[in-house]
Amino acid sequence: MLKLTYTESSFYLECLTLSLEEWVAQRVILALRVGQSLCIEPSTASFLLPVDLPGVEVLKAEVKRDDREIIALCACDAEYMEVTLRGSWLLDSSKDAVGVFFTTMSDRAEFFLHKLWQESQACASVMSE
Repeated sequence: MLKLTYTESSFYLECLTLSLEEWVAQRVILALRVGQSLCIEPSTASFLLPVDLPGVEVLKAEVKRDDREIIALCACDAEYMEVTLRGSWLLDSSKDAVGVFFTTMSDRAEFFLHKLWQESQACASVMSE
């Protein structure tokens, strides 16, 4: 399962070993125990990846192989491609825009996407230094 946590200035992508059902159940139990309302809505999330990362072609092949259309790749310009994921948005309440996005796809696609995101973060850190 992939979990995207958005912040004011960026986002964090995690690859979790829990099943989607286990993770949602844990979040619901936590919300019940602390008296917090939850809202789960079908949604999409998008982010950019550099097109020159090693492994991008493997990710493209995985996207073509998976017929569930959970992930879509689109060229933005010569340097970046947009990754769009279909999944759900878990909000603290229906009025808030604060929450996490989660989705599930093949283990292989999740692994490659997470690996590419980590590499893009490492490249961004090197460039900013």
